Amino acid sequence: MCKHIFFMVFGMNKFFVLCVIFLCGVSVQAKAQSATLNKAKYLATIKVISEHKMDDADIEKDMDKLRSNKKFKQILNKMVEKLDNTRPNEAKNRRIMQILERAGKEIYDELK
Repeated sequence: MCKHIFFMVFGMNKFFVLCVIFLCGVSVQAKAQSATLNKAKYLATIKVISEHKMDDADIEKDMDKLRSNKKFKQILNKMVEKLDNTRPNEAKNRRIMQILERAGKEIYDELK
């Protein structure tokens, strides 16, 4: 009888430990998904706000000049070519993403 109780308690403890391990794994996965969702949220904020501010009356004329400036377009194209979305963990890509995330978070928090 005593052996059965020991195995029953040990089995329950084993089940409890497995449940805790599972819940910790779910928690880590949820945090990772949340971090990824925040990255997307901050990038979307940067995109929408920058597009909105490009129509700002103070810089509208300058934006029109830049849109028609071929040399500026070439410079921008060269800059974009240095980034590779298929290799997001490359050092330069990571640094640019971190800059965008920080700026997006700051804007998001300011306007929230």
